[in-house]
Amino acid sequence: MSSPTADTGLDRQLEEYRGELRGYCYRMLGSLHDADDAVQETMIRGWKHHAEFEGRSSLRSWLYRIATNVCIDMQRSGNRRATPMDLGPAREPLASNLNIPTEISWLEPAPDSVLAAAAPDPADAAIENDSVRLAFVAALQQLPAKQRAALILCEVLQWKAAEAAELLETTTAGINSALQRARATLESAQREAGTPVSQLSDADRELLVRYVKAFEAYDIEALTKLIHEDATQSMPPYDLWLRGRDDIFTWWLGPGIGCQGSRVVPTVSANGSPAFGQYKPDGAGGYAPWALQVLELRDGGIGELTFFLATDTLFPLFGLPLEFPAGS
Repeated sequence: MSSPTADTGLDRQLEEYRGELRGYCYRMLGSLHDADDAVQETMIRGWKHHAEFEGRSSLRSWLYRIATNVCIDMQRSGNRRATPMDLGPAREPLASNLNIPTEISWLEPAPDSVLAAAAPDPADAAIENDSVRLAFVAALQQLPAKQRAALILCEVLQWKAAEAAELLETTTAGINSALQRARATLESAQREAGTPVSQLSDADRELLVRYVKAFEAYDIEALTKLIHEDATQSMPPYDLWLRGRDDIFTWWLGPGIGCQGSRVVPTVSANGSPAFGQYKPDGAGGYAPWALQVLELRDGGIGELTFFLATDTLFPLFGLPLEFPAGS
């Protein structure tokens, strides 16, 4: 039987890797909540089977092997994350086009504070890395699980091909082939990411201030000057997405008119992009949580708006209250 001191020492060793494993599993699974479940399962398996770990590799490599297997097992249950744009072309801004497909799990944003803490070296500017942008994480979900793992290990975490080959139980040539196929898929699947928060100019930051003011006032004329003509909008868990400022405004002034009078609260950025909590009028003089808005800024304007409607899970994650009383 192991001693309490030994158990405490093992717990401490395992916990050293929790943060970076969280970042790895988030990229693998496209959901911070799934990533936390995967990391917890990795820690449990690591603790239970540590006696079988014979030191043939580093503890870190061994834990990544466990985490990879856990992620692959989770996705065998059909839990691969998607965005509305992955499912088909843009549609007309009609309420009849709103559908919530029960078989789809949606890509979830993650706060930059969490992603930075999940870097293998906290000194790394993780939020400046393209590997945490929503466009990249979404594209990763299009890859087979082992290709995804190989690409994250080698091109994000900078593992050598031989190290990744050992973890994934294949050859170095197999890893290089997987990387080649993964890059080709990413090139065709990845959407353009906007300017990261860390690189926003003073003009960009002023644009965001103007956006909040204009959205709260529902000032379409002012919003027209801020949103690109070819901008896109999506609203997970609905599969409908819109292309073009005209269609976006048709939606806002039609089926989405309930957003008029909303309050918009800046919060920590999401995957390197500006994010806001939107509270919609509740009809009783207060405001109800409605969406986490994540914006992509390109060329001095807003190129993409994503309204994540899962406020029960996302608002606490982003430090946003679930109540917004009248007078706030």
